[in-house]
Amino acid sequence: MPFATTLAVNDQRLAAIAQQDARKDRAFAWLTGLAAWSVFFTLLATIGTMFWGGREAFSTFGFGFITSSTWDPVNLQFGAFVPIYGTLVTSVIALVIAVPISFGIAVFLTELAPSWMRRPVGTAIELLAGIPSIVYGMWGLFVLVPFLGEHVFPWVDANLGQLWLIGPVFRGPPLGVGMGTAGLVLAIMVIPFIASVLREVFLSVPSQLKESAYALGSTTTEVVWHIVLPYTRSASIGAIFLGLGRALGETMAVTFVLGNSFNFSPSLLDPGTSITATIANEFAEASISPLYESSLIALAFVLFMVVLAVLIPAKLMLRQLAKRAGT
Repeated sequence: MPFATTLAVNDQRLAAIAQQDARKDRAFAWLTGLAAWSVFFTLLATIGTMFWGGREAFSTFGFGFITSSTWDPVNLQFGAFVPIYGTLVTSVIALVIAVPISFGIAVFLTELAPSWMRRPVGTAIELLAGIPSIVYGMWGLFVLVPFLGEHVFPWVDANLGQLWLIGPVFRGPPLGVGMGTAGLVLAIMVIPFIASVLREVFLSVPSQLKESAYALGSTTTEVVWHIVLPYTRSASIGAIFLGLGRALGETMAVTFVLGNSFNFSPSLLDPGTSITATIANEFAEASISPLYESSLIALAFVLFMVVLAVLIPAKLMLRQLAKRAGT
């Protein structure tokens, strides 16, 4: 076969192989793109089905469904204000307690703990994150509730409950169950999530930066505050909002210790309820009325909107931080 003919055949083979590879690349791109877009379509489908399921409640009560504190299945009067309030308050309590402790754990494991201690403690934190929520709920009901009711809440009511302006928040019967207890249980649940993420984030800080700071005479505290935290600011905020999302969506643990009362009270010692606890407790009886069932589905839609209202601004804030950092 002439040399020119051989070159032409080889060129054709190479062109056929290139076309085949291009078709495979396009097929792979379509498959991965479909997988990515399926998440978005699933999100839209979930929002749409929940809104459609709660349309009867929204059309019956209008905006009053959000602002009303009445929840009366007998007379078919439903308002979501108390569950929304309980969900937000318990989640905020959880973050107030969990964030400082999680930062302390992460800083200790990455900067202060001896090497032999870091892996066992880190593994224990990750195991805590895998404990089912119902275990936390039962522990809270049988251990934490009696302890708080006997030793902590009476002191809180007698001392903090008498303070000006903030007294009503800490005043109430020492029952042990309530929004304060639920917030404490949620804090214990979200600490492993936040601490694990923060630990991995702090480990990503280049050692050269910290060693340079130490070489200039900086203390460990100064290295953490001026090197580690600024370098990991965006990721740290993301870890906090990850814990917030976990707290907002928790069901069984808060159902055990919240008290499940629809009477509005600003006190952290009084029983309350949350959106997830309301749905879990009452969905079995909701079949007695389409409006009752629709109200519970509308509650689920409201919770979805609350989570989006928290996570979307968080994402925008992280984007602004990234822009300011020049990344």
